[in-house]
Amino acid sequence: MKKSTFITTIAFVFIMLVSFNVHAQKFPELDKSPMDVASFPNDYKISAKAAKITYSRPQLKGRSLSELAPNGKVWRTGANEAAELTLYADMNFGTTKVKAGTYTLYTIPGVKEWTVIINKDLNVWGSYFYKSENDVARLTVPMTEATESLETFSMVFTEAKNGIVLNMGWGKIRIAVPFTK
Repeated sequence: MKKSTFITTIAFVFIMLVSFNVHAQKFPELDKSPMDVASFPNDYKISAKAAKITYSRPQLKGRSLSELAPNGKVWRTGANEAAELTLYADMNFGTTKVKAGTYTLYTIPGVKEWTVIINKDLNVWGSYFYKSENDVARLTVPMTEATESLETFSMVFTEAKNGIVLNMGWGKIRIAVPFTK
């Protein structure tokens, strides 16, 4: 009786090991430009948000910013999918009132200023399928240069006197995009 119990146990263990290997999940490697989310307020304990942006974070890796986001060309504002901006309340973007909702955020880099575009298309890969006829609003903002260089493209919201500012930085380039109430 002991011998059959032992053989049964060994057979069970062998079958379990084989079945785990057959059904093991294959996970992809870590994305080289992982997704990130910036929101305002930044504190995760505050659930009442004013805005949120979901974007991927490319890295320079010895390349120039103008190579990755060329001047004068529509850029997805990050990597992979185009950045998606969610406004939880109606806000002014320059002189245009933008209704609460989710939009794609594109940019057109320039030498001294960048054009920031809010577009109604969603689930867009890159800027390959950008359609200007679906623009909700455009705003040209000055570009500044910092002394510190950022290897990875980054975005963060900050509070402003009458609204919020979406700050973008990559390399030594800095862009401040205002949203007002």
